[in-house]
Amino acid sequence: MDNMKRDSRILVTGHRGLVGSALVRALNAQGFTNILTWTREEVDLCDPLRVWDAFMAHDPEYVFHCAAKVGGIVGNRDHPLEFLLDNLHMTLNVLGNCSRNTTKVLFFGSACAYPKFALVPVKETSLLTGEMESSNLNYALAKIVGIKLCQAYSGRVPCRFLSAMPTNLYGLGDNYHPTDSHVIPGMIRRFHTAKTTNAPEVVLWGSGTPLRDFLFSDDLAEAAILLMKNHDDPDPVNIASGHAVSLRVLAANIASVVGYSGDIRWDTSKPDGTPDRTMDVTKLKSIIPWVPRTPLFHGLARAYHDFCHR
Repeated sequence: MDNMKRDSRILVTGHRGLVGSALVRALNAQGFTNILTWTREEVDLCDPLRVWDAFMAHDPEYVFHCAAKVGGIVGNRDHPLEFLLDNLHMTLNVLGNCSRNTTKVLFFGSACAYPKFALVPVKETSLLTGEMESSNLNYALAKIVGIKLCQAYSGRVPCRFLSAMPTNLYGLGDNYHPTDSHVIPGMIRRFHTAKTTNAPEVVLWGSGTPLRDFLFSDDLAEAAILLMKNHDDPDPVNIASGHAVSLRVLAANIASVVGYSGDIRWDTSKPDGTPDRTMDVTKLKSIIPWVPRTPLFHGLARAYHDFCHR
């Protein structure tokens, strides 16, 4: 059990994003009183000098490194250099400064770093055992570097490094950009637009057959805090529900939540991505007593309410 106190200085990078905002909510709810957050305007995490100055000024004891440049298939395809370099720079700068005085840091990797055709359910040992999905390759490579940095730093500096591999996430404060969002916020926006314009159908990419494991961001935050308190090993740990649904089932659920009754058509000329990314959570359950609280349909309803009230 780690001695993370209620007044410990806890830095959450990317606090305005999906994961970071969920962590801030969870930490506040658990009574932590000294949460550090930096906007991009205050501290550009891609700038090594500004990150150094911020760490020297605030001296965080615990760090949840959530900040990342993220996006869907279109964003990854159109901005490969930014998805690689921005994520590399942020990770190098934050983890490098954690290596000096920080007690513990949790780095968030991504399930998309696993091979495209990894055996399912996907175990942590699958990392780097096969070819990755090309549609998010540069983002995945940057995440793998972060994981390897955690392993390389471990035992060589006082700070303890952890890495987590979240599954597909959704929740409050998500990115609903029309072309650069992930699957759930992208579908929510499309179905909502179709409902408000009385469109007869919604066209979605691919065949709808890929299987994905979806997790509400607030559930992820609870698991991450438990890991920070109870775990010390730098090797990656999957954080997921352990149960997957097809994109067809997901689309039907979102249409129901939104109240859209038109047709759903699948454009099979567009890519499907990884066919099955059901995550193995055996390791996680051996470390912490955690199960996700939010059923998918309930989480989708909360996400849609959040979208409607932005």
